[in-house]
Amino acid sequence: MAGLAHPVLLSTFVGMDSITIGGQEVVFSHVFYSWVCMAILFTTAWILKKRLTLVPGKLQNFWEAVIDTLDKFIVNTMGEKNGPKYVPFLSCVFIYIITSNLMGLIPGLDAPTANLNTTVSMALFVFVLYHVIGIIVWHHKYIKQFLGISKWLIPLMFPLEVVSHLSRPVSLSLRLFGNIKGEEIVLILFFIMAPILGTIPVYALFLLAKCMQALVFFMLTMFYIKGAIEGPEH
Repeated sequence: MAGLAHPVLLSTFVGMDSITIGGQEVVFSHVFYSWVCMAILFTTAWILKKRLTLVPGKLQNFWEAVIDTLDKFIVNTMGEKNGPKYVPFLSCVFIYIITSNLMGLIPGLDAPTANLNTTVSMALFVFVLYHVIGIIVWHHKYIKQFLGISKWLIPLMFPLEVVSHLSRPVSLSLRLFGNIKGEEIVLILFFIMAPILGTIPVYALFLLAKCMQALVFFMLTMFYIKGAIEGPEH
């Protein structure tokens, strides 16, 4: 164990993408960069907490504007009753994903969301969460969401609804992973062909695209939770 701990620790700090354990290559770079992303966000939150004032500075103004916009959007979409409960979670989802995405544009860093392990884990968490919320709200009646509006349609609607719900984590994870990974590959190709002139315009385009992908994941998560809360009636 002591001989194994040394290469793991060393490879983490020198930025290697994988290590070999028992003849198997173990890729861990996405985990490392996920921790880097969390460290950035925690550090930013700690700095903001220390500098909170009645006359906010630029950093406080920026984050207040972000949170206020997200808060209003979530409450307007989910309603005054349910919206405020999910503002903290949904805001964290958006901020974490957009920060992870943008890390791919910083030389020396990598986007955790460019790895399928990261996006699948987030999508599965969302999948389990909104079903748990639906069961808590509706109890056994939550099953009616899968049965359709008529008992005669149950044999048709139930398998369709099951497939529809199972496809949600697949689409959530693959959409985010595919777009972020594809953008990074294209960015590398442009950098190889034209290091300066070819990369700067693409940076601006991908900056917008990465923000859009975070917004899509955030909005779909919100709609899934909203649908679970509204239940069989909708």
